[in-house]
Amino acid sequence: MTYNFKTIEPKWQKYWLDNKTFKTENEIIKPKYYVLNMFPYPSAQGLHVGHIESYTATDIMSRFKRMQGYNVLHPMGWDAFGLPAEQYALQTGNDPRTFTYKNIQNFKGQIIRAGIGIDWDREFATADKEYYKWTQWIFTKLYELGLAERKSIEVNFCEGLGTVLANDEIIIENGKMVSERGHYPVIKKPMVQWVLNITEYADRLLEDLETLDWPKHIKEIQKNWIGRSEGAIVSFDVNHTNYNFEIFTTRPDTIFGATYCVLAPEHPLVLEITTQDELESVKEYIEVTKQKTELDRSELNKEKTGVFTGAFAINPVNNEKIPIWIADYVLNSYGTGAVMAVPAHDERDFEFASIHGLDIKKIIDTQEACFTGDGIHINSDFIDGLNNEEAFNSVVEYLEATKKGKKEINYRLRDWVFSRQRYWGEPFPVLIDEEDNVHILSEDELPLELPVLKDIKHSGTGESPLANAKEWLYVSKNGIKYKRDTNTMPQLAGSSWYYIGYALKSLIGFLPLNSLEAKEELKQWLPVDLYIGGAEHAVGHLLYSRFWHKVLYDLGIVETKEPFLKLVNQGMILGHDNLKMSKSKGNVVNPDDVINEYGADTLRLYEMFMGPLTADKPWNTEAIDGSKRFLERVWRMYYMPLEDEVEALEYSYNFTVKKVTEDYESLNFNTAISQLMIFVNDVYKEKKFSRKHAIGFLKLLNPVCPHITEELYQTVFNRKDTIAYEEWPTYDEAKLILDEIEMVVQVNGKLRDKMTIKQTASNKQIEEKALSLRNVLNFTKGKTIVKVIVVEKKLVNVVVKD
Repeated sequence: MTYNFKTIEPKWQKYWLDNKTFKTENEIIKPKYYVLNMFPYPSAQGLHVGHIESYTATDIMSRFKRMQGYNVLHPMGWDAFGLPAEQYALQTGNDPRTFTYKNIQNFKGQIIRAGIGIDWDREFATADKEYYKWTQWIFTKLYELGLAERKSIEVNFCEGLGTVLANDEIIIENGKMVSERGHYPVIKKPMVQWVLNITEYADRLLEDLETLDWPKHIKEIQKNWIGRSEGAIVSFDVNHTNYNFEIFTTRPDTIFGATYCVLAPEHPLVLEITTQDELESVKEYIEVTKQKTELDRSELNKEKTGVFTGAFAINPVNNEKIPIWIADYVLNSYGTGAVMAVPAHDERDFEFASIHGLDIKKIIDTQEACFTGDGIHINSDFIDGLNNEEAFNSVVEYLEATKKGKKEINYRLRDWVFSRQRYWGEPFPVLIDEEDNVHILSEDELPLELPVLKDIKHSGTGESPLANAKEWLYVSKNGIKYKRDTNTMPQLAGSSWYYIGYALKSLIGFLPLNSLEAKEELKQWLPVDLYIGGAEHAVGHLLYSRFWHKVLYDLGIVETKEPFLKLVNQGMILGHDNLKMSKSKGNVVNPDDVINEYGADTLRLYEMFMGPLTADKPWNTEAIDGSKRFLERVWRMYYMPLEDEVEALEYSYNFTVKKVTEDYESLNFNTAISQLMIFVNDVYKEKKFSRKHAIGFLKLLNPVCPHITEELYQTVFNRKDTIAYEEWPTYDEAKLILDEIEMVVQVNGKLRDKMTIKQTASNKQIEEKALSLRNVLNFTKGKTIVKVIVVEKKLVNVVVKD
């Protein structure tokens, strides 16, 4: 009678693999259900229990939907390019392919041992040349559409890592930028980079968010990141020069209150207009700014530093002369890299002016020192007496009439710097001639493969290690000499369309992305119905994949405007100490250890029962024993007598089917498991259950605990086939009505007893039974009953007095 998971679980894992149980069917009659996890980067550390939580959740949904009659696509692949493998290669000289694909095999083994039902025929890694051929092809389309261009831009360059870093890959130590990985110094330097013009899609990215079933906070993060602002562009002349600069403001109505302007330290005009007296301090400030990240510079609570350039601007609406400063809180990459400052009506400007002793001029009628709301304008010439909206329109009309400005929509979103100085990434499918012209490779020249290098090392020039591959780097074609791009694409390139790759992949390879067959497959499978992954990808992967999808939509390759219909962010599994798991804290839990000791079904059950999927939850090894004991109890339950019918369990069974079905649909797995436990308790009270209930219960439990349910289905009921494609249980509404209900009985509001009574009992019958209960008699003896209150189907309260 003992449940031996150590033999049962490997048996069924082998069966599923050998029989390709979870292979997606090639048919269109059934409704489709595409469920997907954010695929992992195959690190040397392997999977952790947080991965298993996410993968179990999608596995539950795929098994559940399969039994409901859906044609389910539940694939898995590998985000294989990336910086850790590059660093390993640079440190050892070894090829990152070997390292990466060895890690993939470990990850795959862990997923199989966790009982996750995957269609492995659709597996691929972003580093597979058959896949990145089409990543490169998409890039050629971006180039043809004018959405990819080479620019010299200022980037965060890390010489120690030999690559450009994104802002979120940098931290500040002792006031200076260093890489998060390795803590190497980071500097700002201009480099020629590929840039993708995601800003062309800003409005569509904003508008289509409203169509998605995504967590509200993720949508808000993306909205804020895109940062659409309506305002005006205003041109300011620099006094006694031929120079001018533009600012963007959402409050052109406050222009009469501008008492100074601020340029970003890296603004190209700064050194041109700075006076000789201020030049040294300005240059020094620029150098200090280069050691700060954009995130650090834009922090609202940071000290507002800055220096005066010695130059003055002319306010275009009143010709007043106002000083020009530089300050690091103004970013050259946002807006125009310049702002007009109105300290009486902008909190940041007010703080800066107060610190540096600059004028503060009130132009809205208020008693507050700094007022940012709506009000009547004063000290503002032709807009005096107007409110904000009226003044806004009047100022814009004036600026347009005098050719000093215009109405404008601005975005916080910046174009995507798409180059990395790395070896381990997708090569750009381009050739660059001696005059620096770009020539895109044709489809039949793809994939452009990475060369195999004997020793991967830094180039020493700031270029990637590909600069060392001279035979690969220099090309002659039709008598013309070309050079390949030594940059590679970022890790986000492959992950921006991988969900499409699964739909096109089979054992024999990929359908060509630009084929009619591919279009038909994508029409069938997209969008992804359920996407589960971490909230940390809100403005990285989730934004860029939406951008690429919209480009493919415009190309007619996909028919949906969005890739992921429903998004769920799973919560974090914390260490036993309630802290994020990390090696340094010694609180990491390896799923392999848990599976070896308790079994995969116990691990899956425990993780789903810990709490809501979206909540953070601390790990408790002792609590796993409870999940293991429950499964042992389920195992023993199937040695009870099986009868044709057990009337006493009809309500409990039908309610369990209803509750579990609804909870699975809403991803409330913890409450579904709780109801399954209640049903098991009810069976143990009766010491028997029916064949129908026994089989139905196995189907309900199977999505969470697939191994034990497969084994019981086969051995107890002599079934030869898997339970995976059996029909999902249904419930009888008529049997959800109880003949009897339990009611609480109180005396003066305090619980004194409980009673069971027929649903049809009258209030008089309920009162009589309540007053006859022994414990109620004890508390009413010798007292006057004032009244009896009956709350229908819930409680009886007997009110007494001495």
